[in-house]
Amino acid sequence: MAKKKKPVSAPRPAATDAPATLKDMLSSDVLNKLKAQSDALKAEENAKKEAARQAAEEQRKAEQKRLDNDFAHLLANSNQDWHKFK
Repeated sequence: MAKKKKPVSAPRPAATDAPATLKDMLSSDVLNKLKAQSDALKAEENAKKEAARQAAEEQRKAEQKRLDNDFAHLLANSNQDWHKFK
């Protein structure tokens, strides 16, 4: 039996032949400034989300406190089986 020869694939072009990307063309200090700005914007966005979450939580607590002081609301939502408490 004869061995089959595998077809030889064409050699791939080297990485240096690839077109230059924007990252390659930017200097390292400019790239570092852009990364720092990106991190700052992400931190600011996270801070805004946290502030909005806290405001919503405070609003929910204030509404619950108001409802706890409302007799009509408490009466409507209370258990009507008073025989258990005799």
